Amino acid sequence: MTNKPKVFIKTFGCQMNVNDSEYIIGQLVKLGYSITEDISKSNLILLNTCCVRAKVEQKIYSLIGKIKKIKENNPNVILGICGCMAQKEKENIFERAPYVDFIFSPSQVNNLEEIINAIRYGNKKYISCENTPEFSFNHVPVKRESKISAWIQIMRGCNNYCSYCVVPYTRGPEQSRGVSEILSEVNNLAQNKYKEMFLLGQNVNSYGNDLSQSATFSKLLELLNNINGIERIRFTTSHPKDFSFDLIKTIKSCNKICNHIHLPIQSGSNKILKMMNRKYDIDYYKNIIKEIRNNIDNIAITTDVMVGFPGETEDDFMDTLRAFKEIEFDEAYTFIYSNRVNAIASLLPDQVPLKLKKERLWRLIELQKDISTKINKKLEGMIVGVLVDKKSKKNIANQFSGRTGTNKTVVFTSKQDLLGELVKVKIIKSSPWTLYGELIE
Repeated sequence: MTNKPKVFIKTFGCQMNVNDSEYIIGQLVKLGYSITEDISKSNLILLNTCCVRAKVEQKIYSLIGKIKKIKENNPNVILGICGCMAQKEKENIFERAPYVDFIFSPSQVNNLEEIINAIRYGNKKYISCENTPEFSFNHVPVKRESKISAWIQIMRGCNNYCSYCVVPYTRGPEQSRGVSEILSEVNNLAQNKYKEMFLLGQNVNSYGNDLSQSATFSKLLELLNNINGIERIRFTTSHPKDFSFDLIKTIKSCNKICNHIHLPIQSGSNKILKMMNRKYDIDYYKNIIKEIRNNIDNIAITTDVMVGFPGETEDDFMDTLRAFKEIEFDEAYTFIYSNRVNAIASLLPDQVPLKLKKERLWRLIELQKDISTKINKKLEGMIVGVLVDKKSKKNIANQFSGRTGTNKTVVFTSKQDLLGELVKVKIIKSSPWTLYGELIE
C-alpha cells in the first residue's frame, strides 16, 4: 500500500480565504492527498495569500523565500500560490521566485482538480487567473475546520472601488451564488448538526443585484431563518451605503439572526470618507446606527477603522475620535493605512508619516478599550446564551469558550464536554475583549 501524498497549506487573510482553503482541502483530499502541518514532509505546498496590507504581502514573500531551500533539497515538491496576492502579482511571483510551480486566483478555487492534474502532467509555471462567468460551489468537495459553525460564501467580488482597496482587482466584480444552491448547502449542513451559519461576502447587502431572479439579501435571510436545525445566522461584511431599513426589519423579525452587526466606518471625517470613495458621510452613517438601535434590542455593533489615510490631518483624526465617543462601538478592528499598488489612494499626495500613523492608532485603540470596558462591565451579573465552540487553548482543565449572540467571547468551566452546545452562562467578570462566567446547570 503506497503512502498518500501530503499537502501543507497555509492561509493568510480574511474569512473568505479561510473558506476558500476549506474547498481547496476538500478537493485535494478527493485527489488522494492527506493534510500535514509539517511543511518539510509535504509533497505539495500551497499558500493561500492576502494582499490587503503591504506587511502581509512582505511576510508571504519571505515565506516563499524560505521554501526555496525545501525545493532545492527535494525538486519534486510542488509549490503553488493562490489567493488575492496571486491574482495581483501573477507573473511577478515567477520573476521573484522562479521555483514556484503554479498560481491561481480566488475565482479558480473550484477548478483546483483541473489545475493539479495540469501540474502532474508537467505543465509548470501554470497560471489560472481568469474570472469565471458564474460563482458556484456546486459539487465541489469541502472539508470544514469546524463541526459547529460553517462559513458560507453567498457572493464574491466587489463593485465599490474604495480608493484604498485592491479587492475589486483581485476578486473581480460582484457575483452572487444562486439562492437554491445556498439553501441546499445550508440544509445539508443542518442535517449534519451544524448550529451556526456565517454568511460571507465583500458586501453582503448587495447580494442578488446581479441575479436575474428577484433575490435580495433580506429575502435570503428570511429563507435561511426557516431552515430547521439551524440555531444562529451571522453575516459579514456590510457596506453602510447599502444597509437598508428593509434589512433592519428582517434582522428584527428573524429569530435566528444574531444581534450583531459589523458595519465598517473607516473614518469619522467627511473629507477622508469622500477621498476614500466610501459613498456616504458621517451623518448618514450615524443615522443607520440610530435606526439599528431604535429597532433591534440588545444589538452589538462592531466596526473597521483606518488611520493615516493620505491627507488625514489632526482635525480629521479628531472627527474619528468624536464619532467613536458618540457611537460607542462594542469593538473596533483598527488598521494603519497601507499603500497598495493599483489602489487609487497610493497616488494621493500628503502621505502621513508612519510615526504619526502609529501614534493615532494607539490613541484610537485606547479610546476603544475604554468604551469596550464600559460596555462589557454592564454585562456582569447577567445570564447570556453561549454557543460553545472551543476548548481552552492553554490546556486549562475543563475550560471552554464560546460566543454570545452579540459575538462576545465567553470563557467558563464545565466538567462535561459541551462543544457544539448552546448553554446559559452567568457573567461574573469582564475585560475589554472577553467575558468570564459560570455555567448555569
